Amino acid sequence: MKLGDKIATREAYGKALAALGETHDFVVLDADLAEATKTVYFKKAFPDRFFDCGIAEGNMIGVAAGLAAAGKPVFASSFAMFAAGRAFEQIRNSVAYPHLNVKIAATHAGITVGEDGATHQCNEDIALMRTLPGMLVINPSDAVEAQAAVKFALEHNGPCYLRFGRFATPVLHDPDTYSFELGKGEVLRDGTDVTIVATGLMVSMALEAAEMLSAEGISARVINMATIKPLDGEILEKAAVETGAVVTAEEHSVIGGLGSAVAETLSMIHPVPVYRVGVMDSFGRSGKVPPLLKLYGLTPENIVAKAKLAIAAKR
Repeated sequence: MKLGDKIATREAYGKALAALGETHDFVVLDADLAEATKTVYFKKAFPDRFFDCGIAEGNMIGVAAGLAAAGKPVFASSFAMFAAGRAFEQIRNSVAYPHLNVKIAATHAGITVGEDGATHQCNEDIALMRTLPGMLVINPSDAVEAQAAVKFALEHNGPCYLRFGRFATPVLHDPDTYSFELGKGEVLRDGTDVTIVATGLMVSMALEAAEMLSAEGISARVINMATIKPLDGEILEKAAVETGAVVTAEEHSVIGGLGSAVAETLSMIHPVPVYRVGVMDSFGRSGKVPPLLKLYGLTPENIVAKAKLAIAAKR
């Protein structure tokens, strides 16, 4: 892969599993969605270490917990709506509470599931997972970051929630030089007037928005926040001090996700205006991805509009 290529992070996840299977001993579970979650790559390469648990996500998490308790690192995969939503109680009590070495790898997150509609478009999973003590929450911006995050999660001893998308997004990182670091945000573009903190597929849109703002004489800093828990308070404080205004952008509800985490953090260490771009307290709906993104305001144009509001609100 190279810069500019459009690749879905779920695709990168599946290929990372297959590659890591050559050098690491771990097990992969799926809930009858291997072709969609792309765990099929691992299934074909290592059939003796792959188990399809059927359409029974809660049971899958229980199986993952048992394997982890017996000493096997485990990736448990399904759509975000079912992995984080349907199996929440099992994740809480069987994985997070005993702090077991289970990686919940959720694909098809957010509204870009498209035509599957509101029942499958999970805009609440980050909020759910970041409430769990000891649970890491990672939302990669591109395929390169996704592969690096999978490797990190495998080598980390403890529970982790990995969020992947169905929709192909641009590669933003050089695969030969990128290195994932837990809990560290990444400045992709410097700026002095406003900071855009984005995660997942919204990172590429944040960069587009920064270009649009630059054309109007506004200097925007862009931060890629792949790790939502633990959050990088240091990079946020520096941005708040130096730019005085912040916009967050996420393919998730504005309630409980990245925007909430950033606002909570800055309210304690350096309060500045924080405007949020995301799903505004509503369910998704069926449709093609580009119109859905526009309908829910997940666009560079809306980031630009919120950036101007944040700048105007400076004291």
